[in-house]
Amino acid sequence: MPTVNLTAALRAEYDRLFESCVIRPERAAAVDAIVAKLQAQQTRYQQAGQSLRIPWYFVALIHNMEASLDFTRHLHNGDPLSARTVQVPKGRPKTGAPPFTWEFSAADALSMKGLSADTDWSLAGLLYQLERYNGWGYRLYHAHVLSPYLWSFSSHYTSGKYVADGTWSDTARSAQCGAAVLLRRMAERGIVQFQDQPAPATSAAPLVSRHARKKPSSAEAVARAEDLQRWLNTFPGIFVKVDGAPGDKTSEAYQKVTGNFLPGDPRS
Repeated sequence: MPTVNLTAALRAEYDRLFESCVIRPERAAAVDAIVAKLQAQQTRYQQAGQSLRIPWYFVALIHNMEASLDFTRHLHNGDPLSARTVQVPKGRPKTGAPPFTWEFSAADALSMKGLSADTDWSLAGLLYQLERYNGWGYRLYHAHVLSPYLWSFSSHYTSGKYVADGTWSDTARSAQCGAAVLLRRMAERGIVQFQDQPAPATSAAPLVSRHARKKPSSAEAVARAEDLQRWLNTFPGIFVKVDGAPGDKTSEAYQKVTGNFLPGDPRS
């Protein structure tokens, strides 16, 4: 399959899509449940990526996409560790003898992709490597559909997927949460930060909401909080869930931008 280069235009596309990504409300609980599982295994993912100096959350996202977080499966494609891989890429790892440990197989899968500390691990670089891991079929042959491998469960994806190798359906819908959507939620919760996102600079803000851990009962107050959250998301490195509830995460983002927590925040 032809390759795709990480051009300036593609970088801008990734940044724009990530910044505008909205998790579908009906999928929010499922997304949070997966994020919790990823975070629970953070130490193991850090150890798997340590020798190659790969961010733990990249390893975690690939593990979810390829093996549904099953540590008895190859990171390459989800085949059982009891034998070498059967699906593409076939016959991995080439060294060692089955049954393989998850760590041994994961190291093979990551090094096979040429990933290392020298890889571009900026936000756009992360999204590029996630899409590359799955392949460029969507981008090259079905450009009207953003890859569900990245964007399923978000506002960027409705339907269209490969239902088998080389078999396309415009109406089929992915039932798996996209890797970029999980990354967006991890950023919203402050679990991950990106090396290329500079500290935010101040500018004129919308009407300030009062700190509250629950969504206000007033529709006007909810709208004000959502306006504030959307404004905060315009700053590099700030990823706040637009939910109309001006809680701790919104207040912390506001503090990063303005130097002050929201009114009513006990940390003020």
